[in-house]
Amino acid sequence: MAHNIFLNEQTGKYSFFSVQQTAWHGLGQIVTDYPTSEEAMKFAGLDYVVEKRKLYTPDSGETNTDGDTLFTEMEVPNFFATVRKDTDAVLGVVGKEYHIVQNADAFSFFDAIVGGGEGIMYETAGALGKNGERIFITAKMPDYIRVGNDDLIEKYVFLTTSHDGTGSITAALTPTRIVCNNTLNVALGNCSNVVKIRHTQSANERLKEAHKVMGMVNKLTPMLEEIYNQWAKVRITDKQVLQLIQLAMCPNKEVLSKLTAGQFDETSTAFKNICNDAFEYAMTSETQQMVTTKGTVFGCFNAVTGYFQNVRTYKDDTAKMNSLLDGGTAQRRAQTAFDLCTAFAKNGADSLQFN
Repeated sequence: MAHNIFLNEQTGKYSFFSVQQTAWHGLGQIVTDYPTSEEAMKFAGLDYVVEKRKLYTPDSGETNTDGDTLFTEMEVPNFFATVRKDTDAVLGVVGKEYHIVQNADAFSFFDAIVGGGEGIMYETAGALGKNGERIFITAKMPDYIRVGNDDLIEKYVFLTTSHDGTGSITAALTPTRIVCNNTLNVALGNCSNVVKIRHTQSANERLKEAHKVMGMVNKLTPMLEEIYNQWAKVRITDKQVLQLIQLAMCPNKEVLSKLTAGQFDETSTAFKNICNDAFEYAMTSETQQMVTTKGTVFGCFNAVTGYFQNVRTYKDDTAKMNSLLDGGTAQRRAQTAFDLCTAFAKNGADSLQFN
């Protein structure tokens, strides 16, 4: 898998940092202790300012007496370039209503979640793209979701935003199992695990207030803990695990009709490979042999999320991040798996819809 981490040629450093563990192809800075937000920005090479600058274009030109064409510049109305002040690199083109949210503001958002940064632990941060136009931050919350006696799920808050005019500011709760780094990124009914903020004039104010919405962390934690502990007690056969995986990975109605008709062998080779790889992970991964996961609905759910986190290959790390955390394929499949596991825990094998 390729990487898309920004290399700052002025400093010769990649814009990425991680605490203790090497990640992202071994690039960037590895630090031993959790940094403050100010330190994290410097370690990740995010301590720069972005500004909007006017755009100009040559006019049609006039010919002087010598036959030379003389051009003057015309201002492009209502559009601006976003530019890094440290490198003068153009990051994108935006409209007049676009409001820049500086990297420092993004880190302030995290500090506000737990009050002055007490307890928040910055694990990774970095910049992606040719000029570092997209940034991301991952911070660990101070407590856990506990399943059974020994299966702990850490709680992370992930934020990503861009300075090129594409996409919203996105913050998400991403619980992660310590033992296998499975991202369990799902929504419970009307409780969203994602906050999206547009780059408008009020973006900074909304960013300051977003930690109130991120009270979802405290709201979702007991709900997830109760559900996962229930799933860890519900038994499921190997055949049913495979069937649930097939339904969770199903890409469209045509494939679904084949599955419900018992025609899995008639689906595409790519789809069969995905399902078989996820099933193999469910049966053989060391993390799937725990009391909470072996032969349980909770283990089946983790087989789907574990496939996308630990088995599937991606074009590059940006593609993986988008898939897992930004409404991509992995996140959608995890949500489908969550809904299927909920139904199975309630109704048993009748919920699988197979002949």
